[in-house]
Amino acid sequence: MSAETPVISCQQLKKTYTQGTQIVEVLRDISMEITSGDQVAIVGSSGSGKTTLLNLLGGLDLPTEGTVYMAGKNIALVNDAERGHLRNKYLGFVYQFHHLLGEFTALENVCMPLLIAGVGLKTAKERATNMLLRVSLGDRMPHKPTELSGGERQRVAIARALVGNPRCVLLDEPTGNLDRHSAMEIQELIAELNRTLGIGFVVVTHNEQLADSMNRSLLLKDGSLNEG
Repeated sequence: MSAETPVISCQQLKKTYTQGTQIVEVLRDISMEITSGDQVAIVGSSGSGKTTLLNLLGGLDLPTEGTVYMAGKNIALVNDAERGHLRNKYLGFVYQFHHLLGEFTALENVCMPLLIAGVGLKTAKERATNMLLRVSLGDRMPHKPTELSGGERQRVAIARALVGNPRCVLLDEPTGNLDRHSAMEIQELIAELNRTLGIGFVVVTHNEQLADSMNRSLLLKDGSLNEG
């Protein structure tokens, strides 16, 4: 993948679902590019299809029509294993609910993507430690999720998304379950990581302040995506 190649691009995406005898069009004719270092917010009302779009961009679902490219590869033309490899190499994911494994410590949770990718345990722990330090959780590494605050759990989730050195992180309502102070901390963390590491961020959010802090804000309405 060259520096000029978008991490993610899509052309004329369309996504429909069948409900009984009806065909429901969720997304239509969406085209966009995400490059390393981009900061993009996708906003819209509940049920407008924001999460559906994020899942398509991340290769977690396939469009009814149109094409998604990840690191220049058409993800519809590769098998599930190759799609998983592309996601693991180029993307990180953060969700509204942190999805941390409750029986494991913060350090162990952040190690997981590396271990799945075949990285040795010692190296995985070193990289996970460095990333947790990066998100200011050095003193929380031995703690399990139930021993962490909501903001801390989301920081662990962000560290887990970043530990594989992705080119872009996709975040679905990352501040949706946080209080105002914790949400602001996550917003500042995203800005700092984008500035210092050059990682791109695509954020689906209802948080107007978070959306305004991104370089681009796109509005998803009636299935179409436009500049906000």
